[in-house]
Amino acid sequence: MSKSNSPLQSLYPFLHGEKKDSDSENAVLLESVRQKSQYSIDVKQEFFAKNAQLLVDAAHAVAGVYINQGRLFTMGNGGSSCDASHLAVEFQHPVTTGRPALPAMNLCMDTAMVSAVSNDIGVQHVFSRQINAHGRTGDGLAGFSTSGNSSNLLQGFQKAREMGLMTLGFAGGDGGEMKNSGLLDYCLVVETDSIHRVQEVHVACYHILWDLVHTLLADQRGFLANKKGIAE
Repeated sequence: MSKSNSPLQSLYPFLHGEKKDSDSENAVLLESVRQKSQYSIDVKQEFFAKNAQLLVDAAHAVAGVYINQGRLFTMGNGGSSCDASHLAVEFQHPVTTGRPALPAMNLCMDTAMVSAVSNDIGVQHVFSRQINAHGRTGDGLAGFSTSGNSSNLLQGFQKAREMGLMTLGFAGGDGGEMKNSGLLDYCLVVETDSIHRVQEVHVACYHILWDLVHTLLADQRGFLANKKGIAE
């Protein structure tokens, strides 16, 4: 493609002393939508084809946490903290009628705690301190990192492993330290360097995880309803 006909020149003609052609610009943007949406579909299909059994195994583990009256903690940074919050609220406030509310706590939600620990001893300790305070053997901890290398998540997983919590990670790229640390019972890795595509797959992944967990708990609903702190 010649320089004069490049997509960048169509989008930024003023850099070349020309006026913007709205039709050309729209065509370029439409093609961008097509390519990005197709890539998103491709990444999802590849991920689930490769990780379906691991996702089912993780669902069994999370269901086991709840069957044994445990709680699920979640954590993440930036956009991944939003995924941590989303996963927690899915379990606390199920959108499907008849499914029980289950205890889940996003460790990013307490701004006073997060800012205090970050200021006093360092951001790498924000999750491990909270797990130390709230966690107990049999609970679960799920963490989100698009790189897999977030030091505060790794310290949180380290503390969780020491205390006997089930550990579940959602990562991107090659899984980073989360995959290689030996601290996670389950690590679901979206193998792309695109942060947006990683996060899109994470959303689909934990929505499916949530549904699988409730499917596995279906025969335990009466049992769960009688447990302290778990309501229908």
